[in-house]
Amino acid sequence: MGKNNDLEYISILKEQYHEYELLNTLFNLSPDLLCIAGFDGYFKKINPAVSKLLGYTEEELLSRPVNDFVFSDDKNVTSIVRNDVHKGTPLLNFENRYLTKDGEIVWLSWTSMPENDKKIVFAIAKNITIKKLQEEERSIFTANLAKLNEDLKQFTRMTSHDIRSPVRNLLSIFNLLNVSKITDQETQELIEMLKATSQRLNDTVNNFVDMTISDDKFNAPVEELKLITTLKTVTTSINSLITDSSTTIECDFSAYETISFNRAYLESIFLNLITNAIKYAHPDRLPVISIHTEVKDQTNHLVFSDNGLGFDTEKVKDRIFGLYQVFHQNKESKGIGLYLVHTHLTALGGAIIVESKVNVGTTFVLSFKKEPI
Repeated sequence: MGKNNDLEYISILKEQYHEYELLNTLFNLSPDLLCIAGFDGYFKKINPAVSKLLGYTEEELLSRPVNDFVFSDDKNVTSIVRNDVHKGTPLLNFENRYLTKDGEIVWLSWTSMPENDKKIVFAIAKNITIKKLQEEERSIFTANLAKLNEDLKQFTRMTSHDIRSPVRNLLSIFNLLNVSKITDQETQELIEMLKATSQRLNDTVNNFVDMTISDDKFNAPVEELKLITTLKTVTTSINSLITDSSTTIECDFSAYETISFNRAYLESIFLNLITNAIKYAHPDRLPVISIHTEVKDQTNHLVFSDNGLGFDTEKVKDRIFGLYQVFHQNKESKGIGLYLVHTHLTALGGAIIVESKVNVGTTFVLSFKKEPI
């Protein structure tokens, strides 16, 4: 019986040894930082990942208090949290900064579990430095975007307000003008056209000012709009530009004729896409603009196509709808039109994609947020 007991005991020792070897291998190979720390504030055991990340040898890390390696601004909060752990409170996803031997700051996320009777803490940490840097970049980007947005709003308020006075003055002049004294029929028609265009400009400015001042949260009112009516309103306001450039506009709204959208936004979209097509017309052919509706995958699309200069989408990539982005040498190019189109559309849940080829033309496909039934 004695020999059998000895063999059984040896078998247990072998099993425990293999388990220990397995755990030790796992401990040493883990990419996460694994450690055991005492309540006295010193590391008792660490895996190689700790030394690799912080740049200190194992001897250096074990010989100095843990708080020596914590970034100065995080020492106090780390000490407070550590005291809570020593009182038996588990620690979950606590983030703090450590300073490497080379002076670099690394962010760690800790999960710790105390064993009070032995006065030790088992802890695992993940290196989240890249995540923190990305969060910081996003914060900076968001802050810059917010400032740019506020600057644009301020610019809009200022220009809209400053435009009001000369437009009103122009309308007053037209009202004082006695058209009946003008005998030439063509001149009368031109004056009436100028008066209508000025009135339209006045209405547009007033609507835009009211929208930006009364509601600074882009809460644009939505209504059911006829696409053909929007097109006629816009083409009437730029009739001279269309006529002088010999532009042909073809439209087909048979797929769907109305859209739930903001009136001022939709007119701005039509205006900017049409005037851009005329502005960037190919010098060897008359401009032709095609506007039609289509429904794909239960989504309403509005498609604007032209036969103009086009541009290399690979070169401009994500800059297409950026503010002040210009892709052609044209003295009238300001880089605002496509930015407004994109802003108006996405503000109400829509999207826009563009296809273009140099010297062939450009197609914009607008998709609209589907309204709940």
